[in-house]
Amino acid sequence: MTDPQLGVLMLVLFVGLIMLGFPIAFTLMAMGVGFAFLAFDGNWEPVMALLVQRTWSVMTNDILISVPLFVFMGYIVERANILDRLFRSIQLAAGGLPGSLAVATLITCALFATATGIVGAVVTLMGLLAFPAMLRHGYDVRLSAGVVCAGGCLGILIPPSIMLILYGATAGVSPVQLYAGALFPGLMLAGLYILYVMVRAMLNPKLAPPLPLEERNVPVGTVIYELLTSFMPLALLILAVLGAIMFGLATPSEAAAIGALGALILAAAYRSLNFEKLKESVYLTARTSAMVGWLFVGSFTFSAVFAILGGDAVIKDFVVGLDLSPFMFLLVTQIIIFILGWPLEWTEIIVIFVPIFLPLLDHFGIDPLFFGLLIALNIQTSFLSPPVAMAPFYLKGVAPKEVNINDIFAGVMPFIFLVIASMALLYAFPQIGLWLPQQIYGR
Repeated sequence: MTDPQLGVLMLVLFVGLIMLGFPIAFTLMAMGVGFAFLAFDGNWEPVMALLVQRTWSVMTNDILISVPLFVFMGYIVERANILDRLFRSIQLAAGGLPGSLAVATLITCALFATATGIVGAVVTLMGLLAFPAMLRHGYDVRLSAGVVCAGGCLGILIPPSIMLILYGATAGVSPVQLYAGALFPGLMLAGLYILYVMVRAMLNPKLAPPLPLEERNVPVGTVIYELLTSFMPLALLILAVLGAIMFGLATPSEAAAIGALGALILAAAYRSLNFEKLKESVYLTARTSAMVGWLFVGSFTFSAVFAILGGDAVIKDFVVGLDLSPFMFLLVTQIIIFILGWPLEWTEIIVIFVPIFLPLLDHFGIDPLFFGLLIALNIQTSFLSPPVAMAPFYLKGVAPKEVNINDIFAGVMPFIFLVIASMALLYAFPQIGLWLPQQIYGR
């Protein structure tokens, strides 16, 4: 068997093993070491040198320093007990809008998901807070479920997104420019969600009945006070982090450190910071960061051996031989990523499969930054699309017993179509994602 054939076999075996449920990071390392042993004719010395080199490259990657800091910021904000106050203040401010509770849920999800970036935490917490509130006010179960699930996933796209950091480290694209590029697409997607809810509420008020008059007629001073004490502090923290990154005042790692410190101060100000919560946040941060680090070690090792065997050349020659247009290449890759989102999480997609497509971008004349923005939008669907949709299962875990999983799946389907529509808009009007990086960085 030739080296390129070994490379293709390596990829096929890996896909088969992860489908069987093997741990992905250690499967990557085992496959990389095993096939490197074959590539180097049974000589262990270069195999071990390759593994050590790839581990060291992950440990010394400056971009990845921001990952544990942003994760820590997210866990502290999650435990600051501000979500109920945040939702209440936005609910009061949006009381006169059609589908006001759903609109408030989406805005709260967008802000809180941006601060935490942890989809499971946002969907679960909003499932405990906003979902029962919507059901109590007569909202349609499917619409309510779709709003909570879709809104909880926005933190994957809207900066400061950990996904964008990992894509930048994988593709060699500046995370700062990715943040600038993802800002408007993220706001566009959130805006499409809100517009969809408001239109459906206007066309069929039974789906999202107006709030009782006494809940809408709240003094302006009360609304302003609630916003100043819940919405504004979190919004200012996020804007400070993003502003420091985008305008070059701090590197992503430095801004992440500022965000982590700001989250601690915010939690202390809300009197919700104690030793137990701090210890739990540190533990969860270490666990998540270790998972990401080992995933990168495994991915870098796997990718290096795959290239040594010539597997990437086989795939590149095959795709080039299909004589695809740039549009068809983007369409095929996004369909593949969409399907991969069923069995895999976004971290595996970014560090394992995206590197296979990256060498082809030059051939098709596609900007890696633009490609990353399409992927960031696409990965929203991996949390929403059945049969292995994590966001609906997170919600099902905390929803009332009478709410079944099929209703939740049905509720997220319109939002999946909105994600696809947003991808089409971004492709048709690339300046939605590229204008801001061009204006700030002259890209």
